[in-house]
Amino acid sequence: MSTKQTRSPAAQIVEGVGGPDNIISLTHCATRLRFQLKDAAQADASVLDTVPGVMGTVPQAGDRYQVVIGGAVGGMYNDIISLPETRFLGDSSSARPKTDAEVKAEARAGGPRGRFGWLDSFFEYLSDSFRPLLGVLLGASLIIAFTAVLDAFGVVDFRADDKSATWVFVDAMWRSVFYFLPVMVAYNAARKLNIDPWVGAAVMAAVMTPEYILLKNTERFADTICTTNATLGTESCVANIAGIPLQLQDYGGQVFVPLMMVPLLFLVYRLFQRIIPSSVHMVFVPFFSFIIMIPVTAFLIGPLGIWLGSGLGTGLAWLNGNAPIVFAILIPLLYPFLVPLGLHWPLNALMLQNINTLGYDFIQGPMGAWNFACFGATAGVLILSIRHRDGVMRQTSTGALAAGLFGGISEPSLYGIHLRFKRIYPRMLVGCLVGGLIVGLFGGVNASTFVFTSLLTIPVFSPALVYIIAIAAAFFTAMLLIVFTDYMTPEQRAAAIAERDAAEAAERGDVPTADERELVGAGAPLPAGAAGAGAAAAAGSHAAGSEPSAEGSVGAQTAGGSAASGRADGPTETIGAPLDGAVLSLDDVDDAVFSSRALGEGVGIEPDAHAGSVQVTAPVGGELMTVASTGHAYGIRTADGVEVLVHIGIDTVQMGGDGFDVRVAQGESVHAGDVLAVVDFDAVRRAGHPATTLMTVTNTASLGSVEPVVGSTARAGDAVIRVAK
Repeated sequence: MSTKQTRSPAAQIVEGVGGPDNIISLTHCATRLRFQLKDAAQADASVLDTVPGVMGTVPQAGDRYQVVIGGAVGGMYNDIISLPETRFLGDSSSARPKTDAEVKAEARAGGPRGRFGWLDSFFEYLSDSFRPLLGVLLGASLIIAFTAVLDAFGVVDFRADDKSATWVFVDAMWRSVFYFLPVMVAYNAARKLNIDPWVGAAVMAAVMTPEYILLKNTERFADTICTTNATLGTESCVANIAGIPLQLQDYGGQVFVPLMMVPLLFLVYRLFQRIIPSSVHMVFVPFFSFIIMIPVTAFLIGPLGIWLGSGLGTGLAWLNGNAPIVFAILIPLLYPFLVPLGLHWPLNALMLQNINTLGYDFIQGPMGAWNFACFGATAGVLILSIRHRDGVMRQTSTGALAAGLFGGISEPSLYGIHLRFKRIYPRMLVGCLVGGLIVGLFGGVNASTFVFTSLLTIPVFSPALVYIIAIAAAFFTAMLLIVFTDYMTPEQRAAAIAERDAAEAAERGDVPTADERELVGAGAPLPAGAAGAGAAAAAGSHAAGSEPSAEGSVGAQTAGGSAASGRADGPTETIGAPLDGAVLSLDDVDDAVFSSRALGEGVGIEPDAHAGSVQVTAPVGGELMTVASTGHAYGIRTADGVEVLVHIGIDTVQMGGDGFDVRVAQGESVHAGDVLAVVDFDAVRRAGHPATTLMTVTNTASLGSVEPVVGSTARAGDAVIRVAK
């Protein structure tokens, strides 16, 4: 067993990011490990992508590096900080002294990050203020979904003012998250800026206390004036505080206010840290921060933040009201690009703002089209992974689909699958377009509260029928496009099938030779199992939607390429020799895999010892499913499904194409006798490789019989294998 196999995934991740000495710090969010490295260039994505549990990597500016894990990120984080060599990441008491290089790296990480570094920092600030709240938001949204289902069945009136104490208490269970969300955001934002997070939370909490709310009581405070907006039906109150008018606001659920307040708090907090002796920091830095920031938040930042959030929401509401189709299409088409960059959080903040100002949100409805198109693409990947017996992608897509359909979380799908295969996004975007178009054509879909768009939260959307039709259309459009056109290119599919067959052969005890392993690496999808190279290539082509050539099988042709049989390619009954030479049984060739028939029944052809430059021709007519980049192997699939592999020489992949003049390309159709390559067998022998050319029917197991004709000397085109279907 290799060293890599015995090392834990946590240790492999540490190694993949450049080792413990390259790590400055490590945190995690809901789905990703977030490294600050000394030198991000030392991280190796190709190594990390092979680690069990890793869904992908996201390099960022400033030597920051993210490793996407998914829902198990917390456990992986704990495993990493529990390693002896990285224990300093989680335990300050065991932290190793920082080297001079690390000090400089930290300075670089906190300084300029290039031309658009400020933009990176801005969006990272927004994202990290929300990411740690993903779990509580998801939990609260499921409680809302539960009550919404009961509302739909008439068990309880979700919006009634006279609900029983039981249901008022249930409301408190989810409203606690959304009402106190500004306090939680303030805590995370302050922590992100490396100041005391509890100071940030306390400043925000001050304008949400019963005492602050009491200022609206006009009976107790005669100088408090409240007016009602006749159009919106909202109440606005102004209190007199030491002769200064204070506009009173309801800050429950208002996230723009803490996002604006904390950066100013950062400046104040750091100022007092510098001017106050360190021995009394604990008392006086928070004291002066409160004295300054609570009034500034109440009188200035709070009203400004609400105005900003309301303004943005009003702008989007205008677009939704005046061009609903444009709005409904724009939102789901933007999200697939915003989410991977973490830029979707500002829109999520607007959703919360809409709930508080309008009582409903109009963004989540069209956003659902994106989410379900994303999940539909994942479902398509799952179907294909089952069809092609791809255990790794089956496990990945199953987990990602479950997280999406029941949790509304798209990151496992995005990072585990979609961003790895370039064919997925165009197909998924079609699903987004279809779903968004349906939402727009029916005038939009609103949500009564903020939720994650999953199957469980459908009841909070209205009109529910329009929403169901839209997300179903988005889901099945993306899924069917993936199923019928594949998410892999033909080359990727062929290589994946080759890896699958090699793994299955290894489980059976068939061990491929070095030549075969290198053949796969060179681009020829040759497995080490009974399905064979041609089967792998053919399956890849079928999955990609290509059709085989209409041309059939055997004809006879001389080495010079002239037709010997004089007839067109027809049903495959015989397979011709690709070159002149003695026809050998596979038992007599010097290659264990071919001799074992792991690649199907066939023959070996030993060219004349004095043969120099020789034309190797197609033994059958059909489509070239495989053309090795080194020119030493070719896979042909006939119109009636016979799969033939021609392998020129043994271990000749090591020649790197030297001596092989390839005359065809993958995907072309050939007739029996067409020249595949001109091979310099003198060069093959000088390189120390046997010149024996091997030819097998790789899908022998699916045919009636495959009988080699051995023991004679054949010319190119002579029948050397008989096939019965």
